[in-house]
Amino acid sequence: MLAADKLSGKRLVLDEHIRSRGRTLVAYSGGVDSAFLAWATHRALGDNMIAVIADSPSLARFQLADAIDFAKEQEIPLEVLATHELDRAEYARNDAFRCFHCKDELFSRMEEFRREHSFDSITYGLNKDDQADFRPGQMAGVEHNVGAPLRDAGLSKPEIRELAHRAGLRIWDKPASACLSSRIEYGRAVTPTALSMVEQGEDTLRGLGFRQFRVRHHGDIVRIEIAREEMSRALDLQMVTELTRIFKAIGFKFVTLDLEGFRSGSMNDLLAPEDLMRRTD
Repeated sequence: MLAADKLSGKRLVLDEHIRSRGRTLVAYSGGVDSAFLAWATHRALGDNMIAVIADSPSLARFQLADAIDFAKEQEIPLEVLATHELDRAEYARNDAFRCFHCKDELFSRMEEFRREHSFDSITYGLNKDDQADFRPGQMAGVEHNVGAPLRDAGLSKPEIRELAHRAGLRIWDKPASACLSSRIEYGRAVTPTALSMVEQGEDTLRGLGFRQFRVRHHGDIVRIEIAREEMSRALDLQMVTELTRIFKAIGFKFVTLDLEGFRSGSMNDLLAPEDLMRRTD
């Protein structure tokens, strides 16, 4: 168990950081981090905050609906903003800095909304652990002066889940889920068709009862990642036959199951060191 006194102290620090930002817009995706931040910000500021979710083809309809439901359950003010990252050539080409252009689009739209509605600041759900991963979207956060209260309070992912659990929030153990574009191999264009294929595949896996998974799009090949604790079910011959049938019907020619299992950010393993070091244009 996490030390209760230490975690309670971080929770108080989080509230201090939230209040210091004034009237705040929270970039909200429905994931554990942003959902907890939106909840905590609403608790601290009341109606002097709005959670803002970006709606685009890169957001699965399942995730959008669940995020809206959570905001309603917690009575968190919510604004759904249409974003158009797919219209940006630098995003659609899908190089190592795709996430920068996505966040740049989101924060640009949020900044317009902030000015129009006289809010003081924008925050997002970056946590302490995120700084150790390759996340070019953080650069957009810096450029747009977006606050990161969870990081500033020194909160790690497990600590955020624990705080959400203590608060009785149903999202405390929600599986991690990045945008649909992150499922498409770098260098392959992000298109509505490719995003739809990924979304159909992940809806299917969810419908079959799998909990932690990714559908990785490699052109004619789909690479399915399943959590290792669920792998034995995925490897059952009857399930293998069913997955093959389903994913070929979606449009893939070859259906593969990754024997390493689910791992967040596995597409980054394909990046060259120079891609990880360079900055965006």
